[in-house]
Amino acid sequence: MVLTALKSDAELARGDLLPGAARWEHFPEALRYLPPETLWGLTYLGNTALLVILNLIGVTLSSAVVAYGFARLRFPGRNVLFWALLASMMLPSAVTLLPSFLLFKSLGWVDTLRPLWVPSFFASAFYVFMLRQFFLSVPRELEDASALDGCTPLQTFWCVMLPQIRPGLGVVAIGTFLSTWNNFLGPLIYLGTPEKMPLAYALQLYQSDRGGEPALMMAFALMTLVPVLLVFFGAQRALFEHPTMRW
Repeated sequence: MVLTALKSDAELARGDLLPGAARWEHFPEALRYLPPETLWGLTYLGNTALLVILNLIGVTLSSAVVAYGFARLRFPGRNVLFWALLASMMLPSAVTLLPSFLLFKSLGWVDTLRPLWVPSFFASAFYVFMLRQFFLSVPRELEDASALDGCTPLQTFWCVMLPQIRPGLGVVAIGTFLSTWNNFLGPLIYLGTPEKMPLAYALQLYQSDRGGEPALMMAFALMTLVPVLLVFFGAQRALFEHPTMRW
């Protein structure tokens, strides 16, 4: 009798651990816990989408332009500037938090989205270094041929060189998308209005307020993860192309 009771208790415990039927009602219920002025989280999603688009354009374009200059152009002090760029990667981001905040405060940009996307148009040191290696792997004969066809340097860069480094641009775009989508510290420092916050802030707010309800927390986290998965599966071809690079 004791063995039967122990067996039934073990089966009950094992049955509690096994996944049951999907509870789809957790998704709309999780959205109802968000503040009503956010329109079921659409405000957070819109802010995040705007930041992602602006950062994608800024980081990809500016990093490609700077990398092309270091890889192909000849000008005085090029190597010194390139080593200074690499040295800036060793500077911890925490060191620049206060000076950056004071700068944006003097410009009147605090509690706006500008501090979260304007710096992206000044290139990223790591992505400049990476794209420079991609540009170095492109044969110089392509540039010579485009010059013979009458292309200007800008046309050569845009129409000839950029298509040759599409895998590198894809890596930059995906990395920028992930870092912008998951950015929580930046909005926490520069933004004070809840309606201007992105999804990363909403997720942390939800965790602090509804951390005791794991089902709703996991439902909301899954909804914020779906766009990331869609971008990854849509861009995996660019990720897994292996162009020859010269380091």
